[in-house]
Amino acid sequence: SALTIYVVGGLVQYEHYWIATTIGVLSVLLLDLKKGLEGLTKHVASNEIVTVANFSVLSVVILPIVPDRDLTRFHLNPFKTWLVVVAVSGVSFASYVLQRLLKERRGVMLSAVLGGAYSSTVTTIVLAKQAKEEPRPNLFAGSILAASGVMYARLVLLLTLFNRALAAELAPAFSALAIIGGVAGWVASRGDDGTGGGPGRFRDTKNPLELKAAFLFALLFVVILVLTNLARAYLGRAGIFSLATIMGVTDVDPFILGLAQSGPAAMPLRVGAAAIVIAAASNNVIKAIYAYVFADGATGRRTLAMLLALAALGVIPLTWIS
Repeated sequence: SALTIYVVGGLVQYEHYWIATTIGVLSVLLLDLKKGLEGLTKHVASNEIVTVANFSVLSVVILPIVPDRDLTRFHLNPFKTWLVVVAVSGVSFASYVLQRLLKERRGVMLSAVLGGAYSSTVTTIVLAKQAKEEPRPNLFAGSILAASGVMYARLVLLLTLFNRALAAELAPAFSALAIIGGVAGWVASRGDDGTGGGPGRFRDTKNPLELKAAFLFALLFVVILVLTNLARAYLGRAGIFSLATIMGVTDVDPFILGLAQSGPAAMPLRVGAAAIVIAAASNNVIKAIYAYVFADGATGRRTLAMLLALAALGVIPLTWIS
């Protein structure tokens, strides 16, 4: 506060009255909230404060200083690349905050839905491993299916931010798949497991906003963008579709957002839309395999059948897109 006085004085001298007034008012408010802020530090864990700081670094500190121009023959734009990181991190951050706020009331289904908002693949693995220790096939299989349904809603949101033409092309089909996955998952989770248990508890997942993970995502995004351009240039549509199938094994966000960043001249709309459909369906297949491997027998079999069915429904849009 003492140092702020000198700053305000200098700003007034140079006639920056609005900034000086704003700083003065904020200083008074912060001083008045001193006790409340001190109490907040007792109730909010330090890692939660670090989470907010990490997102602030990603969006407020790094993004404005990244150059906004195309580089190399692959048209890599550092600003757009980091904007993708901020957008994906923002969705993850919102989901993570909701999980923390609802910590006392959340069960497996609610946490699966929120987890699907930042990574349905991670959520599937976490739930499958938990199911092996707490066999409740209907609850866990239904929750995993619901998380995969949320994946389609998340993809529509991200595509809307970066390529509205692609979003418009895929929104009807993906919205229907999100509803089918969510409703069918919820209905399945309500089935009687014969345990007489409640809604179950969900174990905390790792903080999705670590800076190391953000930089790794940026690197992965650039690599996949280069691979996509090479596949398009030398292998054509077959190369793009093959790459989409392979990318479904991991996180589909970097590949799909790489397609969204490509202009219509570099990537025809229908080719990009078809590749996204294939990648999402491929991701559901690999999640079905993960669940079958990591979960108990009953949960694994039910999840395998459900996710393979969702993947089959997910490729139907290819009939009118490609």
